[in-house]
Amino acid sequence: MFGAVPTLTADFRADRTTSGARSRARRVGLISALVPLSLTLVQCGKAPDPAALATSSQANVQVVAKNNSQASNPRVASGDTFEDRFPAPQFRERFPSASESFLQRQMSDFSPRRAVQQQPPEQAPYKVASLEPQVPYKRPPRDDLTTLVSMKSSAFPYFGNNPASDAPFLNISKGDRRGHRSYSGRVFWQDETYSDSRVLVHVPEHFDVHKPGVIVVFFHGNGATLERDVRDRQLVPKQISDSGANAVLLAPQMAVDAADSSAGKFWQPGGFKRFMAESADHLARLSGDPESARAFANMPIVIVGYSGGFLPTAWSLEVGGIGDRVRGVVLLDAIYGELDKFASWIESHRSGFFVSSYTRYTARRDRELMSMLRQKGISVAEDMEGPLRPGSVVFVETGDGITHRDYVTRAWTRDPLKDVLVKMSATPSLALTRVASTNPSASSR
Repeated sequence: MFGAVPTLTADFRADRTTSGARSRARRVGLISALVPLSLTLVQCGKAPDPAALATSSQANVQVVAKNNSQASNPRVASGDTFEDRFPAPQFRERFPSASESFLQRQMSDFSPRRAVQQQPPEQAPYKVASLEPQVPYKRPPRDDLTTLVSMKSSAFPYFGNNPASDAPFLNISKGDRRGHRSYSGRVFWQDETYSDSRVLVHVPEHFDVHKPGVIVVFFHGNGATLERDVRDRQLVPKQISDSGANAVLLAPQMAVDAADSSAGKFWQPGGFKRFMAESADHLARLSGDPESARAFANMPIVIVGYSGGFLPTAWSLEVGGIGDRVRGVVLLDAIYGELDKFASWIESHRSGFFVSSYTRYTARRDRELMSMLRQKGISVAEDMEGPLRPGSVVFVETGDGITHRDYVTRAWTRDPLKDVLVKMSATPSLALTRVASTNPSASSR
């Protein structure tokens, strides 16, 4: 009996020891499970640690990206960069091209459709080169048009004689090249200086061939080109548009960027007439109405000569063959000679007007021409204050502050061509406008 008790006690202790170990293991497992849960519950009430969050996010992204990259491309052994994973959107992805089916919609696209009653077109104001500053007329919308057109009848190339000497104009040669030796002794070669047949043509936005109008022919001075000087520096097209007059511009290229005033084909009898006849077809096409060539062929003309442009102006008046279509002449510091031709035109065309503005460099010749006219009994005004009327003859001297180079944009006033056209348009009795308005081909269109 006594021997059995120790055995039972030992077995009980062994069982107790085993049971306690199991109990402790269960408690340790329970605590291990509850501690993370308690920590998680505690963290629910706190803001995340930025550093830890960034580190964790970066690690997770790297792992996911690495796994994805390796899954799609087994050859990739390492993680890629942010730019590789998230490329910037391309322009074409945000803005589809015109060939794609993406349509831009306006709010009106989603509004209920209503029947709209068509209204008659509004009457557009229209200013013409005559007494009527506003004429109701609806013209198709168009922008200003300024372009270069090659014309066979333009000043150059020219292979005729120089009327001053009755000798060939191209009076010098070197091998296959031919050229002209000017009065100053300088040689200008035909292929460089006298081969440009282009004409600067300007049709303002508001111009309407169906209304009384005028063609302005501009002869530029020495050392000029059509684009650099006539258009961009002297602003001749802009002045015509800004005047509001119903006028178009023709400016033939004379000697290209050279100190030479040669008139080329305008020296020839009927040369100016041929130039205006050819220009009528070009103007009709450029104005958008090919049927209007006859209107342009009968439209009055105002010739403007600047500096060396006096020579083609004088010969166009003398032998141009254009008759009474030239209804005005404007010379800008340009009377260097040919006084008899100007005096003859003024005397025989009392329905037109003549304006000469000059600096001290041409003052002597202008005063000489004034004297010639007064001897013929022709009244001469010496300012531009009054209106331009049929038979107006005006000489305007400008001060020393006015330079010859800037004379086309600043003479007796800024933009003198604009001023002339505005004064011309405001004169009710100017015969210039009656020619176009009473001409059957012009008035019937």
